[in-house]
Amino acid sequence: MDHSAFQRIVEEALMSLPEEFSLKLENIEVVIEDEPSEETLRQLRLPRGGLLGLYHGVPLKRKSVWSAPALPGKISIFKAPILNVSRTREEIRRRIREVVIHEIGHHFGLSDREMNIAAEKPSGDDEAAGQRTRRSIRRGRKK
Repeated sequence: MDHSAFQRIVEEALMSLPEEFSLKLENIEVVIEDEPSEETLRQLRLPRGGLLGLYHGVPLKRKSVWSAPALPGKISIFKAPILNVSRTREEIRRRIREVVIHEIGHHFGLSDREMNIAAEKPSGDDEAAGQRTRRSIRRGRKK
C-alpha cells in the first residue's frame, strides 16, 4: 500500500472520533513513520515489528494550569509493522483505527491496562458521533 492510501486511512480514523475526543486533540501532531527506531524499540524492550504506534508527550491527566508549557504531543503511526500484521485492506483499516484510539487513550492518560478493560466493554454506535474534525498528518522521517 502506498503512503497516500495509508495516510487517507489514518485521516479517516481521526475523523471518525467522537467530537468530545477530537476537540481535545488540538495540540497533537499525528505522523506516519515507516517504523520505530532501533533506539525506541530498545527502550521499550520490544522486538522489531512489535510496535504499531506510540504516543510522545505529557498525558492530559498530568497537565495542570500550574505546569510549565509543554511541547505539543505527538502520535506516531508505524506503517510497516501495521502492514506486516494485516492481510487485507479492511484489516489494515481496522488495525489503524485501533492504534489511533489506543494512542489517543495514552494522550488522555489511560494506561494499557485501563484501555484493555475498556475494550472488553460493549461500545456504542461509532457512527452516531457528531461533527468530525480533520487532522493534518505529515510524513514522519525515520531517524
